[in-house]
Amino acid sequence: MLLKDLKQIFHKELDAIYGEDEVRSFFFMLTENYFNVSRLDLAMQPNLALTTSEHPKIMEALSLLKTEFPIQYILKETEFYGFPFKVTKSTLIPRSETEELVTWVSETIKGLEISNNKLNLLDIGTGSGCIAISLAKILPGLKAVALDVSKEALVVAKENAVINKVDVQFVQANILETHSGLFPETLDVIVSNPPYVRELEKKEMKPNVLNNEPHLALFVDDDNALQFYKAIIEFAKLHLKDNGFLFFEINEYLGQEMKALLQENNFTDIELRKDIFGRDRMIKGVKK
Repeated sequence: MLLKDLKQIFHKELDAIYGEDEVRSFFFMLTENYFNVSRLDLAMQPNLALTTSEHPKIMEALSLLKTEFPIQYILKETEFYGFPFKVTKSTLIPRSETEELVTWVSETIKGLEISNNKLNLLDIGTGSGCIAISLAKILPGLKAVALDVSKEALVVAKENAVINKVDVQFVQANILETHSGLFPETLDVIVSNPPYVRELEKKEMKPNVLNNEPHLALFVDDDNALQFYKAIIEFAKLHLKDNGFLFFEINEYLGQEMKALLQENNFTDIELRKDIFGRDRMIKGVKK
């Protein structure tokens, strides 16, 4: 089959779901990944064709896309902060608002190394490792540790550290149960993008997220929406240095509740930030 004909099949089957531009993007992501054929290659050689053995692979991808299965899980990879990351159904697909959090953390702590000692940073709920690994790439003077409850997610995160050639220590633990002796060293920075979507908000979510991404990393009970933030704050009170930084990605509807929670626990210099879409999505506090 000619690739240009297959491209038309993609548009016929998928445009109503995703729109023409996104379908075009999906098609060339697949041809580049599977066959090393770019958009320019097809423009220059319009009669490029698939072999009989190549055809089933991309047709399977088309079938999955029709069910709104994420393209990142089909390709088993994505890009975050300009860096390559593997993703599986055991990890969330990294998002642009989390890139904004990484930028905020890096800009805040850049240049804080004292006497050539590395800063100690802990990423709680690391998933694919995108936060800790990206910060370790951006800030070579960083000693990064990444924690997650999921063994499967940590397997992926460790692979991503190797792919990106950074040294990150990975720890399997449940922050809701973690005892005070887990981290003997005091920390300069704690950052977390924990589960924060309430059950009542499921109706707002797109099927590709709701039906495919790990619920363990997404959802909290409606009546205990801040449970992970409360646990991490208690942990920070034990392990974060005085004047150390605590950063969170948060539920856009709970920004004021998060400010109040940090104030109640004697954190200062509290700043709530909006993402590029104008939603309350990040917060920072300083331990005093």
